[in-house]
Amino acid sequence: MIAKRGNQQDERTNNTDVISKTNERSGEEDGDEGKTMPKGTVMNGVWGAIALVLTLLCPGPLVAQEGQDGHHHERINVMEYLDRLDSHERDQDQKPAQVVAALSLKPGMYVADLGAGSGYFTRRFVEAVTETGKVYVIDIEPEALKYVEDSLVHMHRSFEAEFILARPDNPKIPFESVDVVFVCNTYHHLENRSEYFRNVKSSLKPNGRVAIVDFYHDDRSGEVGFPKRHLIPREKVEEEMKAAGYHLAKEHTFLPKQYFLEFVTD
Repeated sequence: MIAKRGNQQDERTNNTDVISKTNERSGEEDGDEGKTMPKGTVMNGVWGAIALVLTLLCPGPLVAQEGQDGHHHERINVMEYLDRLDSHERDQDQKPAQVVAALSLKPGMYVADLGAGSGYFTRRFVEAVTETGKVYVIDIEPEALKYVEDSLVHMHRSFEAEFILARPDNPKIPFESVDVVFVCNTYHHLENRSEYFRNVKSSLKPNGRVAIVDFYHDDRSGEVGFPKRHLIPREKVEEEMKAAGYHLAKEHTFLPKQYFLEFVTD
């Protein structure tokens, strides 16, 4: 396997927090598959209240603590949590194949996985858009970005990805770069959401979409592992996105515990 990366010295200038990577598969012997990738440079992130990485999908004994700001703060091991997010048990309710199919992704498209976490959807997006497209892997936690990077390499296939260490108030998606911004179990972590997505509009290509998947705030979501008062009702999401300059273009109802909404700009 051959992995190509831009000049690492250039990447380190100006405290950059973006890593671009093209991974190309070749016909080398299996013995090369165990080689480690050159380690990219990312800025040290702040373990903030609005934890894009910790999307709190998995029910169970997650150790949560609420701060004075009313948000839940995680005190668990990040890598252990990311492993939980990748559990096959998640597939039953998350229905990842159906979600990707519903997005109508095609080779050559550009997708931003906002709050990528473990890369649960990132890997599926890479397969859907192929190496002719691109996936922006976005999170505020450097360990999550490295986790996703390693998991993509272990897929042993060609891909084009860019890893972005975001700020809680700014995903840093390049201007007019993406066809779809995908936000799964992350919307309820954001503050000033209308302003946040108003700023995201500049990152969308013409006819670009924002797809939001998040838990219902009521009994439909079952056990989520944290107080449900942190969840955002579906109707409020539509209201906030309207204030940001979007309208609801499509709603998918096949997920039992989550709403799945697609928005386009007005």
